[in-house]
Amino acid sequence: MTTKHVQTLGASHDAVPAVALTGVSIEFPRHHEDPLTIVRGFDLRIPPGTMHCLAGRSGSGKTSVLRVAVGTLTPTAGTVQWAGTPIHTLAPKQLANARRAHMGYVDQKATVIEELTVLDNVLLPAIPLKIAEAHINRAHALLATLGLGDRAKQRAKTLSGGERQRLAIARALLVKPTAIALDEPTASLDAKAALTVIDALHTITREGTAIIVASHDSSVISAAHTVTHLS
Repeated sequence: MTTKHVQTLGASHDAVPAVALTGVSIEFPRHHEDPLTIVRGFDLRIPPGTMHCLAGRSGSGKTSVLRVAVGTLTPTAGTVQWAGTPIHTLAPKQLANARRAHMGYVDQKATVIEELTVLDNVLLPAIPLKIAEAHINRAHALLATLGLGDRAKQRAKTLSGGERQRLAIARALLVKPTAIALDEPTASLDAKAALTVIDALHTITREGTAIIVASHDSSVISAAHTVTHLS
């Protein structure tokens, strides 16, 4: 495991990290064998307004580390904090509320509900909060920022792969989380579509959101402010 850290212009590295992993170990038990160790004593700090890439080949453990960062996998040891809050101290309902406030997530397939409109897909995270005019205004603004402003009333099933990724990113940002996490966001895209997604990620960091992305795509790795190489 190696890391690359690059100073990020405009980001305050003295700020409370949007996401912090401290002393994290991830092990999976194996029948009649020693446990499979993904990482041991792993530390990571992602300041607001920066993008960190977990890089590596398939099977290197980057998705496991990403899952720990978003709170869907409990580490064998160590702690995870979102905006200074240790998530292991939270009850299930508190964790759900904290995830909504602090951690958006875009899976590898950029899952959308195809029969809903693009706008209604973006608004899904606001349903538990009761959709308000402010949510609708923000959804339109996000779609415009991500180049989908003219697609709001179309069904999501009409979108291309790159457009679905950008729709999923807009949805993850609707309730202004501290950070968003993405798993292989360019894996199924051509070079042009991948570039539009990377440009969208850069736009997001300029607005102060932290990004943690798992990817083996060299263009995503090069675009990140900091990188951890898992092997």
